Amino acid sequence: METLAERMKELRVENKMKQTEVAEALGISISAYTRYEYGQREPSATTIAAMARLYKVSADYLLGLAD
Repeated sequence: METLAERMKELRVENKMKQTEVAEALGISISAYTRYEYGQREPSATTIAAMARLYKVSADYLLGLAD
């Protein structure tokens, strides 16, 4: 889960997005998103897939299974 949180933040910053913008794009609350990004909770498979589409990366990359 730590890798996922790190990659979420890395991709958000690279894409010059605010946490609120990402949460809105994913259709989730800002409090849920921040818990994911800070590694306090793991997002659902649906949210991970949506994030992968948003950032144009694979879900495996987000999960730390691929570089």
